[in-house]
Amino acid sequence: MQTLDWIVLSVYFLMLLAIGVWAYSRVKNSADFYTAGGNLPWWLSGVSHHVSGYSGAVFVAYAGIAYTHGFTLYVWWAFTVGLATLIAAFYIAPRWSRLRIFASIQSPTEYLLVRYNLSTQQLIAWTGSIIKIFDTGGKLAAIAVLLNVFSGAPISLGIFLVGGVSLIYITIGGLWADVWNDFGQFIVQLLAGLTMFVMIILKLDDGISGVFSMWDRLPDSHSGFFNDPFTLSFMMVMLVINFFSYSGGTWNLATRFISSTSGRTARKAALTSSLLYFLWPLVLLYPMFASPIFFENLADPTLSYGKMVIEFLPQGLVGLVLASLFANTLSMTASDSNTVSAVISRDILPVIFPKIRKYSHKKALKLARVTTFSFTLLTIIVALNASYFGGVFGLIITWFAALLGPISIPMILGLLPMFANSDGKAAVISILGGLSTFIILKVFPLENLAIEIGGPTLVSFLIFVLYGFIFKKQPSEKVKELHLNLDRNH
Repeated sequence: MQTLDWIVLSVYFLMLLAIGVWAYSRVKNSADFYTAGGNLPWWLSGVSHHVSGYSGAVFVAYAGIAYTHGFTLYVWWAFTVGLATLIAAFYIAPRWSRLRIFASIQSPTEYLLVRYNLSTQQLIAWTGSIIKIFDTGGKLAAIAVLLNVFSGAPISLGIFLVGGVSLIYITIGGLWADVWNDFGQFIVQLLAGLTMFVMIILKLDDGISGVFSMWDRLPDSHSGFFNDPFTLSFMMVMLVINFFSYSGGTWNLATRFISSTSGRTARKAALTSSLLYFLWPLVLLYPMFASPIFFENLADPTLSYGKMVIEFLPQGLVGLVLASLFANTLSMTASDSNTVSAVISRDILPVIFPKIRKYSHKKALKLARVTTFSFTLLTIIVALNASYFGGVFGLIITWFAALLGPISIPMILGLLPMFANSDGKAAVISILGGLSTFIILKVFPLENLAIEIGGPTLVSFLIFVLYGFIFKKQPSEKVKELHLNLDRNH
């Protein structure tokens, strides 16, 4: 990186801090801090949902998969996310916004107390918070790897830099700082992504037809929809996992819907995010697909994107791309910190310390900032020790994807009246069944990636659904009222 690149990156960081300071003036209470007071417009919520759905890990772990396996990455990742979010737009997203309107929730696990019971809510809140520490730590480690490739800076320094900036602006600005950073980073990402796309087209010397002719210069398997171990069954597993994740099982994504002004607004936000997932990754991932043409037999394929940026972009533009990658990661890690903080301060700490329920608006806001700071600090510690958990890919794919399903199934299906017969006991048994499956598959691994990643989710889903079908326990009046309110067209 040259001086101009560092200047571009510094300007980006200053923009983040400016957004945080501006957002500080808009945050008067915990509702403003966690849900933007329920005032997010559909376009801002939709862009934020999209941007918060992927991080710098895309340019490390996923870039490595694009290098070794080709187009299948788009099929099992971006396409399944787009389809999952499209389905969620009609069946799930509006219900999150109505929960805030009718039940005044600020965290995605808050409604579980009414839908199930206290023990179920606590199990999901605690388990999800712990899992998120590892997931967010993996994303911090990913961007630190890229900074190392670009500048030679130690990975630990990159983790402290990214984590530190995130810690500052999200702690002071809350969700408003988060979503406006998302919008700013989307603009930066568009500029950086289109620049890389055009530069690779020029380097291929085939004009715009290079978009298609490029595949003739790659192994045949790289142009296929499926490339072992990323098979059709793996794609279907990822579609299921992504449905539960992007409809709100990943808590920071639920917050985008919760903070929307109405159910209709939340639906439009989800449709916007879905459309972006179908289209934008085709441009964003293209340089990664082309990387084997320029760099053959890389010892570490995860470094392929970083090498392309350094090789092909002029001064200043390297800083722009790096700013884009930082923005990707910061948008996700910051929104994770904000949402997990809501779960901790609204659903976990009041059970341990009941007097918190009587806090004034000022004291509740102070608690929100303290928990946000503490969670972000923990993720930095995990990032520094990412190698102990299977590296970046291990943290984000193997751990998070496999553990996400068991805790998200009761959350998402609990919103739908057709699963009203599955009570708190069904939720707890399904979670424990999924987590046990995860442990068993770790102790006795199978040579099948689809089963390894999807096994816990499938087991949890079957237990939750079959329990309600077999025992047919009638829901309480509170649960019936909850579902009635969520069905209303507001």
